[in-house]
Amino acid sequence: MNHLTLLYLACILAGFALANIPTSSFITAGLASFFQIIGSIAIIVFGLVLLYLGVRALLGK
Repeated sequence: MNHLTLLYLACILAGFALANIPTSSFITAGLASFFQIIGSIAIIVFGLVLLYLGVRALLGK
């Protein structure tokens, strides 16, 4: 397995963690929405990269 694939999966999990940060007294509502946007972008970008790598592997590079 490609070692970058595991890194991309870890980035997707980090995106989910950013998107689901609970609002506390330290994080205001505006900052929580910023983290949700950044997390969503990370999920989409690294998900697309994993799809690209999968299709490339299926087609034989």
